[in-house]
Amino acid sequence: MTGPSGEIAIERVREVTHDVVAAVARLVPQLSSSAQPPDESALRELVDNSTSALYLALGAGGSVVGMLTLVTYRLPTGIRAVIEDVVVDEGARGAGVASALVSTALEEASRRGARYVDLTSRPQREAANNLYERMGFERRQTNVYRRNAT
Repeated sequence: MTGPSGEIAIERVREVTHDVVAAVARLVPQLSSSAQPPDESALRELVDNSTSALYLALGAGGSVVGMLTLVTYRLPTGIRAVIEDVVVDEGARGAGVASALVSTALEEASRRGARYVDLTSRPQREAANNLYERMGFERRQTNVYRRNAT
């Protein structure tokens, strides 16, 4: 993967390489202290799934400086899109990486026919929450529930 020098390039991952596995393994701990980075097989499953798209942000020299996953799926009420696992490398924050990733995901969601795009962000991630609001996302008044699947 090669990104233009001095600019952010966003690329959809179509092939899982050693470099992709290593980049994701480096970024996941910056997103979650409890999640384990996916192995090559899990990344292949993600990349090969037609409902999901993994995007990497490439900085100067093609180094991976961020990632995002877009998931789209059909329900009786229409096509839904969700942005998940947005993370920007600590050394690249504040340089427009997240904005470029989210803009790319919004374009793809629209192309796939989604009317709305949802995402969640922890309240303590103030910079991310401010970015999402600047990009037109509205905070919704809803309850989010979670339980173990087993």
